[in-house]
Amino acid sequence: MNNSLPVERARWCDIADIAELVAESLARDPIGAWLVPDERRRRDVLTTVARIWTEHALLFGEAYLLNDRSAAAVWFHRYGPIPPPTGYGERLAVACGDHLDRFIQLNDVLGTHRPAGPHNHLAFFAVTPSPRPISRAATLLASSNAWMDRGLLPAYTEATTTADRDLYVRHGYVSHEPFTLPDGTTAYPMWRNPGRRRPRYRSASSDTAPACQ
Repeated sequence: MNNSLPVERARWCDIADIAELVAESLARDPIGAWLVPDERRRRDVLTTVARIWTEHALLFGEAYLLNDRSAAAVWFHRYGPIPPPTGYGERLAVACGDHLDRFIQLNDVLGTHRPAGPHNHLAFFAVTPSPRPISRAATLLASSNAWMDRGLLPAYTEATTTADRDLYVRHGYVSHEPFTLPDGTTAYPMWRNPGRRRPRYRSASSDTAPACQ
């Protein structure tokens, strides 16, 4: 790992920085524009929603930051069903306003394709576009993968560009059958086995077990 870019585990005081990083990344992505068509409100809405989920991740998972606050990884430990954030419906409605249905639709699609068995879920991976985004992304992904491997559970995430898909592949992920997000973007489910464990990838839609919420 590049020692000039150390990675640290996030604390509660880091939530605002992480939410801004995630919102900045989503605002540049087609799915972000679909979620909030109003460009004037997009960043504020996405930041508020990202904050809700980052807070929840620190209760039911972990988050990591480069110490210059230029990249963040937000993980959930999906060992079983995770309850929604406290007051989620009301908080989401207040944050999203007229765009609420779009956030619910996206969440439903992602939940349908999420693996049914225990795993660590990389829910958000955000890197500022400059400088050296590839190097910073690789540093953060390698470090957070190593921490997740300690639990001897597989990791799962979705890539929405071929560049992101290829980054994950270089770090030991395998791309599975793609699916389409509500805005038409192709999502690539990415699955990584730790060490010698080889659990089979099964999406909730192909298994009788209930999907994690």
